[in-house]
Amino acid sequence: MFNRRATALFATLVVVLAACGGGGATTAPTTKPAATSAATSAATAAATTAATTAATAAATAAATAAATAAATAAGSPTAGCTVGVSWNNFQQPRWAAHDQPSIKEVVEAGGGTYIDADANLSEEQQATDIATMISKGANVLIVLAQSPTAVLPAVKTAKDAGVAVIGYDRLIEDPDVLYLSFNNVAVGAAEASAILAKVPPGTTDAPANYVLIKGDEADPNASTFLPQGWDDAGLKAAVDAGTIKILNGPDGTYTEAWATQTAQANMEAIIDKAVADGNTIDAILAENDSTALGVVGALTAKSYGYPPLSGQDGDPANLNNVAKGQQYVDVWKSANELGHAAGAAALALCAGGDMATLTLEDGLIDPAVAPEAGLTAQPFTTPGGNTVSSFILKPTPLTAENLQLAIDGGQITKEALCADVDPAKAPPACK
Repeated sequence: MFNRRATALFATLVVVLAACGGGGATTAPTTKPAATSAATSAATAAATTAATTAATAAATAAATAAATAAATAAGSPTAGCTVGVSWNNFQQPRWAAHDQPSIKEVVEAGGGTYIDADANLSEEQQATDIATMISKGANVLIVLAQSPTAVLPAVKTAKDAGVAVIGYDRLIEDPDVLYLSFNNVAVGAAEASAILAKVPPGTTDAPANYVLIKGDEADPNASTFLPQGWDDAGLKAAVDAGTIKILNGPDGTYTEAWATQTAQANMEAIIDKAVADGNTIDAILAENDSTALGVVGALTAKSYGYPPLSGQDGDPANLNNVAKGQQYVDVWKSANELGHAAGAAALALCAGGDMATLTLEDGLIDPAVAPEAGLTAQPFTTPGGNTVSSFILKPTPLTAENLQLAIDGGQITKEALCADVDPAKAPPACK
């Protein structure tokens, strides 16, 4: 059956993107493809009921809408646009569950063609994938980089071919690449603020013992942005004052490829050393959910208990761990919203928009996560000293007290969130 939300979005794209051909400031769709999955579910339920009670009318309306969209697509400035997405990996749950379908929905609703490839954590494969998508006629590339530096030759190949590039969720050190992500410094600050509030610094005689589990060292999120957020929240000041001791210090432990199994092995070794040294682990800062899962695996395997633990991404298994008391905070980055923004930006660039003045219309992104700087691309200074145009969205920290937000936002069902939760200790969302 024809998707009415996609039809409405497509109509908006046609009107707005028609202005892109003349250059200058560009606006992306006014109508947001999906404010929340909860709203989508409500709309779907309503459509199903209507179809049951008025099948003939619904079928006629759907056919008319489809015909209208098809006719409009022929004249759309993005009708011939091919958007290629290079995923560095597809193992983390959020990419397939949220990012990919959100990007694809916007691109196809705008009359474009969506193609993608999974590099499976290989820098060489990602370069090959990018070259292949260029050969297939990609007009814009959205790249989740395995390495922000190793991908640069492939990015240059794309630019030389006249293909616009968007760095998706991970920075690419190139001033000609649009950077689209969440405020990862704010993510780190939210992680550390929650943990520091739960496990405050001790005294110089009895400091609080923290463990730092970081992601892949080659990723600026792991090596720069998230640690900066931790420090902004007060971690560095407490360490310098001697009121927090880093048991795996001074800089913590990096996790190659953000791999859960690697994080678990590293954490098991840290637990063994802490026990041997007579130290108690009071709190754990893990940079993301895949590493946090490894930490929980290690704590479980060692029967250690569950000190307050951070993570980010809002992966279902981690949200369930928050509900079960095995992870304290999960900083949710609404991948649906990021995907919508990326799809719209790709279409706008395809229609001739200027990257430096690209503007997303009100209503495209949930105001709760929309960039604090506004909906026009902003300059962003990279760790490498480059200045890139960017859209930086806001994250949402989730603890046991506000997990209902994840249900309402379509990130997880109540059944999945509350699976195996002890009723006597259930958070409000599971009652």
